[in-house]
Amino acid sequence: MPLSSSLTFPVRRKEPELVKPAKAVPREIKELSDIDDQQGLRFHYPLIMFYRKNPRMGGKNPVRLIRDALAKALVYYYPYAGRLIEGANKKLMVDCSSEGVVFVEAEADVRLEELGNTILPPCPYWEELLYDVPSSKGIVGCPLILIQVTLY
Repeated sequence: MPLSSSLTFPVRRKEPELVKPAKAVPREIKELSDIDDQQGLRFHYPLIMFYRKNPRMGGKNPVRLIRDALAKALVYYYPYAGRLIEGANKKLMVDCSSEGVVFVEAEADVRLEELGNTILPPCPYWEELLYDVPSSKGIVGCPLILIQVTLY
């Protein structure tokens, strides 16, 4: 039986780490398109997805699999491992620096089933489940992506 949205549970997070592309990638500067460079779009967009445990995974560690897959994907999508910089007239550009995306491993003392339909928007557990990166209120110079894998 799902519990109410007043459920409280601890989430233990390991220290954030930077996941870099698995192979060397070009170091270059890429301008954002005018569509992507609108003043009203200069914010991080939080997104939360829930997946049930897949029995076909066997004893594989989902955190390690996701981290390794992310590093491999960043070889092809290497601008995401860079940082936004401002050019002339505040034009945003991506410095493809391969600094990496933030990756956080976490564990929650709750079963996904206990959350029930409360995981549907608006999810009352944003504060508990999403990591708030210190000093990332802006977008310039910050990691472009933060991924947190939380085991339930």
